[in-house]
Amino acid sequence: MAEPRAPGEGDLCPGLIKIRLKFLNDTEEVAMARPEDTVGVLKSKYFAGQESQMKLIYRGQLLQDQARTLRSLRITDNCVIHCHRSRGATTATPALPDPVPAGPAAPGLPLGGGTLMVPTVMVVLALGWYFRVNYRQLFTTPATVSLIGVTVLVTFLAFGVYGQSG
Repeated sequence: MAEPRAPGEGDLCPGLIKIRLKFLNDTEEVAMARPEDTVGVLKSKYFAGQESQMKLIYRGQLLQDQARTLRSLRITDNCVIHCHRSRGATTATPALPDPVPAGPAAPGLPLGGGTLMVPTVMVVLALGWYFRVNYRQLFTTPATVSLIGVTVLVTFLAFGVYGQSG
């Protein structure tokens, strides 16, 4: 005897396909859609009020044409569509309040403690090297070696943080 299933699961809805919507924070939502549905219908059904902010990516391709059907894109049962909410385009009445308050920063430029940490540490290191060169008598050999070690460590950190985007 088969296990009872929750309503809305794939086998109970003939003609519908199950699509896994995966977000950048590694959360996942299951969407049920017909193969005849368009990308625009999928967006409006699962992202009401945020259609212009949502970017859908399937197999590395941005799904820009809102009129294309899921069947024409070869989206089948249990496929994964990656979802990204951009902050550039805003709607007149957003469904959810924006967690980042509007400020004087340029749009699309996220400023916060995390993004400013590496440049701040680099400035402190530059000051350390400035004092090392100009006030040599204050720096012992272990202090100079430590400054070299911290500089190398922060350099690897900076390449790790900023090198991933390219």
